[in-house]
Amino acid sequence: MLPPVLCYHKVDTRFELGFTQVEPRVFRRQVEALARAGYRTLGTAELLARLAAPAEGAPQREVVITFDDGYAGLARHAFPVLADHGFRALVFVISDYVGRENTWDVQYGWRRFTHLDWEDLAAWQERGIEVHSHGATHARLTWLADERVTDELQRSREAIGRRLGRAPCAVSYPFGSADARVRDLAARAGYRLGFTGPRRGGADPLGVPRRPVYGWDRGAVPLVLGDSSLSGAGMALARFASRCAVGTAVIQRVLGRRYRGGPTG
Repeated sequence: MLPPVLCYHKVDTRFELGFTQVEPRVFRRQVEALARAGYRTLGTAELLARLAAPAEGAPQREVVITFDDGYAGLARHAFPVLADHGFRALVFVISDYVGRENTWDVQYGWRRFTHLDWEDLAAWQERGIEVHSHGATHARLTWLADERVTDELQRSREAIGRRLGRAPCAVSYPFGSADARVRDLAARAGYRLGFTGPRRGGADPLGVPRRPVYGWDRGAVPLVLGDSSLSGAGMALARFASRCAVGTAVIQRVLGRRYRGGPTG
């Protein structure tokens, strides 16, 4: 049995109209609740071991904490909280936008956010925050031809390895979107783990489902954690929100920001 994999995006005090932002005080409350409940966090090595040898008697107080996009606010509002409790995490960065503003994204409310730079990533990597790939430009991979998917995956992996001295073994597919073709291309690009969105998944290491934590998830325990009827409702809401993200990808495609092979600002 796999441990739950939580997925956060922005942890920041700045308000925006999107639903991926979690307030720092809410994030702290959730991490403190996990710590009080006796949870331990896993990294990629342990998750790969769980996938290789699943056991019915696996510990029930394990969780994987992940962050998509790699926003700079994480270094101020999220990573120190994790460090205070001895927790590890995985951050998935958009390699072409490290240290840049999120001009790749649709700014709902016209507010831009800056991404972590290489120096911050190197420093936090030494403190238990693993750095992995979220693609080169956050392209929706299922909409691209094979050669473009390969470019997105390989270029990101090579950039992270070159700048941080450690090539990532994991990729978080942008928008959580990955079919069998994309998962196969990810394996060919050198990835051993691939993370998707809130779907029902099996034991495929390149199709590990996650449980997103969104702005409405304000309790001490994220709605999507656990097996209660409340967590089931939380997952249903998360799946609905994930489907809404298609709209963002459509807008990006119309604007032409996604397919020029590099940053736009």
